[in-house]
Amino acid sequence: MRADRQFMYGATAGLVGDLLLGDPRRGHPVAAFGRAAGAVERLLWRDHRGWGALHTAVCAGGAAATAALLARGVRSRPAASLALTAAATWAVVGGTSLGREARAIGGALAAGDVEAARERLPHLCGRDPQALDEQQIARAVVESVAENTSDAVVGALVWGALAGVPGLVAFRAVNTLDAMVGHKSAKYRRFGWASARLDDVAGWPGARLTAGLAVLAGPDARGAVRAWRADAKKHPSPNAGPVEASFAGALGVRLGGTLSYGGRVEHRPVLNGNGRPVEFGDVERAVRLSCRIGWLTLAACAAGRLTGHALRARRAGKGRT
Repeated sequence: MRADRQFMYGATAGLVGDLLLGDPRRGHPVAAFGRAAGAVERLLWRDHRGWGALHTAVCAGGAAATAALLARGVRSRPAASLALTAAATWAVVGGTSLGREARAIGGALAAGDVEAARERLPHLCGRDPQALDEQQIARAVVESVAENTSDAVVGALVWGALAGVPGLVAFRAVNTLDAMVGHKSAKYRRFGWASARLDDVAGWPGARLTAGLAVLAGPDARGAVRAWRADAKKHPSPNAGPVEASFAGALGVRLGGTLSYGGRVEHRPVLNGNGRPVEFGDVERAVRLSCRIGWLTLAACAAGRLTGHALRARRAGKGRT
């Protein structure tokens, strides 16, 4: 079986596995990686960019190298290679769990139980829930769904299409490191700099594809394009900006504004300022859009792999003539 078809079948099986099973409550490979990265951090932490870069290289490089060795070991066995791709895809994507958490919060808001929504919000994002009212919680959920569609689904599939199982695993490792040490707290401002910058680079193609697919799959294509073009660059994150802006325009809502992380208040630019405030019903709309984008990403990545194979075969044929 050709490598491009192995990826297509394996990634499809992995996404179906995520749809049916979601993330395991115990023993998740990403959680195991996080524990290992934490142990390495305890050995290497210094308030210095160089030590942070070493931490990033050891953790992300180690994960990628392990995945490459596994992929090489099964390269001559199509069934085993397909199974490894499926397992890796299931392990690194998190679309189903993202949707479940978002819907749980949306359900609590729909029932008028704001306190339950506050208790659930830390499962989805790192904002201070006690500082948020009902509308702000709904906005936080929609923004998190948008950003994590890129981080937890699209970006991983893009790198899987480009580099196979090592690409899947490396992207998820980089993304996890950024979540652990890439924030601008006093402890990690220097140590986490390398992880944050590497995550920006790795997330660039997935974020643009996510934004583009939000235009195609969302209910308001013109609104998504308009908000993306007008507001994406206002966001402090080069990757979250296009994604959140396109989601805001596609859903016709207004995102951004004041938020609080770990006691720090940030005033972010408003995205799609002509949109209406987010309501609890928009959580379900955002989740559905995220799901559509995930499956469209798989189709786009499979098409890209097949096209790449066809072009290489054509060039090889010309070289023999």
